[in-house]
Amino acid sequence: MKFIEYICPNCGATVQADDSATEAVCLFCSEKFAVSEAEKAPETQFEEPEKENKKAKKEKKSKEKKSKKKDKKKNAPESSESGETAETNENAEGEAEEKKKSKGREVFEFVLPIVIAFVVAMLLKTFVFANAVVPTGSMLNTIQEGDRIIASRIEYNFHEPERYDIIIFKAPDEVAAGRNNVFYVKRVIGLPGETVTVVNGVVYVQGKDGKSEQLRDDFITACEPTGNFGPYVVPEDSYFVMGDNRESSVDSRYWTSTNYVHKDLIIGKAKFCYFPFNDAGLLE
Repeated sequence: MKFIEYICPNCGATVQADDSATEAVCLFCSEKFAVSEAEKAPETQFEEPEKENKKAKKEKKSKEKKSKKKDKKKNAPESSESGETAETNENAEGEAEEKKKSKGREVFEFVLPIVIAFVVAMLLKTFVFANAVVPTGSMLNTIQEGDRIIASRIEYNFHEPERYDIIIFKAPDEVAAGRNNVFYVKRVIGLPGETVTVVNGVVYVQGKDGKSEQLRDDFITACEPTGNFGPYVVPEDSYFVMGDNRESSVDSRYWTSTNYVHKDLIIGKAKFCYFPFNDAGLLE
């Protein structure tokens, strides 16, 4: 419903009337007049209050929406800050976890080489090398008393012991007495099938072909060999051994259980002395 303003023909006041009305009454002079004959005031239309209320509600809702949007925008930084705080906490936890892993990795990387070195050392000691301390002077001056030497356990996997080799072995008399952990160091003199004879300290060897030879003694420097021993016929797979310090060596000449070292008793070939450092070097 709309209202139209008319000018009262009696007093000139402005009178409002429904757009469907045919007559209007002036509130100032009580003049009743026909709207068709009255002059209209400048056009101004009024909406029904109910409609105005609806419009006001719409505007209010619109303002509320705008206000909410503004509030969201205002709150957005707070949410962002909250998200950043959560992300920061997660990053801090991740860094702490990474530090723990890093420490664990450092310990592992530190311990691993030690473990590997230990395992390798045990394998080498068990299957490749033999370490021994020479407690006596029976091999002077080639090996000094107290020298630490290394022997190759695998040397004789490739060939048989040869004359003049220095070997580490289990002493036959000690083995016969049940002491399997007593090792001797001597030099190979007689080979399987040969006959060894010592005359006035000089060693002679007769081969399987019946030919005899005098063995070299340039490594004997600690004494002047004496005595007569033999003959000793060396069995197959066995060896006749003597110390370089012939006058102070308990060797094949003096053992009671047998005069020979079976190849199964040989630990390895002595290769070099590593301690003390002034004696260090290859053994020949």
